[in-house]
Amino acid sequence: MRTMTREDDPLRSYLRRPGRRRLARVVEAHHSYVWAIAFVRAHGVALESASGPVASLAEAIAGEPIRGNWWAHPRSHEIFALTRAVRDSKEVLVCRLVGGKITYVHRRLWAPLVRAAKRFPKKRLAQVHEVHTASGRHIAKEVAFPRWVPEQVSREASRLSEDEAVRRLGAWCS
Repeated sequence: MRTMTREDDPLRSYLRRPGRRRLARVVEAHHSYVWAIAFVRAHGVALESASGPVASLAEAIAGEPIRGNWWAHPRSHEIFALTRAVRDSKEVLVCRLVGGKITYVHRRLWAPLVRAAKRFPKKRLAQVHEVHTASGRHIAKEVAFPRWVPEQVSREASRLSEDEAVRRLGAWCS
């Protein structure tokens, strides 16, 4: 039995028909967004665009290692759109956990992160989010740790041992 490729997908065939270009872009954007969130969920902890001991979303989108600034990559617009979509997700904590670089932590690992927090500089656990000013600029704001931590996550964290928390976070933090 042959595996279906992206080109064989009946939805894609339908969307390639004349007059469906706008709908195709919307569907493709939605599929890409779902894929990006699934990437972060699967890895648990991922870097936005830097290289390091965990996966990089930008490199996954590009499909190759990125040399230099990702803005110079042919898929830079897609990288920008998807990284901003992930930053806006309520399932993902955006902080500077790994190497001081923008890091995504999926919600499934928030309790282990909170439990193992003393292993990291507090500044790296601050939630980072962008604020759009009236002039159109983007300013990075931070919510200090543990102010961003939901009550339920704190309760879950208190039930974990530190060893279990570190094990769940992965080898990169030991």
